[in-house]
Amino acid sequence: MKIKADTGRCVGAGMCALTLPEVFDQSEDDGTVVVLDAEPPADAAPAVSRAVQLCPSGALSLEE
Repeated sequence: MKIKADTGRCVGAGMCALTLPEVFDQSEDDGTVVVLDAEPPADAAPAVSRAVQLCPSGALSLEE
């Protein structure tokens, strides 16, 4: 699993970082998503999927 983030689409809501701070953070400059671990371990898949689903702007996606 690989996380893709479209920072141009991100609105800085922070749902990803609140849901899974080990994998996502927010930029100090504009609040957009920062992916800390683009290829998290397989056991994190359910939490990563949930964080991606919670993104209000659809800026996050998963690639298998």
